[in-house]
Amino acid sequence: MEQQVITGYLEQFGLGAMFPERVKEAMRLETYASGSRLFSQGEEAQTLYLLVDGKLKVSMLSPEGKRLILAFKSPFDFVGDIEYVRKCLLINTVETVTATTVIRIPYGVLESEMAGNAEWLQFLLESITRKFEIKSHAMNFSLLYAVDVRVASYLLAMTPNQTTLDSTSLVDMADLIGTSYRHLNRVLKHFEQQGWLVKKRGKITITDRSALLAQTGQNIYE
Repeated sequence: MEQQVITGYLEQFGLGAMFPERVKEAMRLETYASGSRLFSQGEEAQTLYLLVDGKLKVSMLSPEGKRLILAFKSPFDFVGDIEYVRKCLLINTVETVTATTVIRIPYGVLESEMAGNAEWLQFLLESITRKFEIKSHAMNFSLLYAVDVRVASYLLAMTPNQTTLDSTSLVDMADLIGTSYRHLNRVLKHFEQQGWLVKKRGKITITDRSALLAQTGQNIYE
């Protein structure tokens, strides 16, 4: 049954013909609840994750010790490809925003079965090139976008299927978008005064999503 579901996902995203049967047999389907951590920066990399359902948040630890959002990922995408090519430790931390389904592929079977696959190598090249572009843009967000735009974009990205998110870790939220805790609170208070959200009892409830989107012009993290 699991292999049938995996095959269905591969066909859905046009990947069915790229992977040989021995690689498909090694694939495993995993589901994660919202707020789960798939892996942390600095850990040993052993697995490629194909994101087939849900949403992921990718962040990194800056030299100053603060976490910074690099991107939010939606299907189809995958993580662990850079580490697979470079044979290095995990360079980012990846967490789920919503309930998420991934297909796990051990690096070992990719190395033994896919090393000479031209389509696979081209696929990796395009993916990694795109990710370095995203990382470059993300590192400049603190200079290019005002804090209110970053806050609005973060709130939108963190609530794709719901209107409420936890506000108990505002320090983490401030670090992730590259601002201070005090400045973040000022922006949230302003948004609340505008009627765009309600901050109460450890929760932030979005009451006017269209106004937040208008504030950003676009979601800079997507």
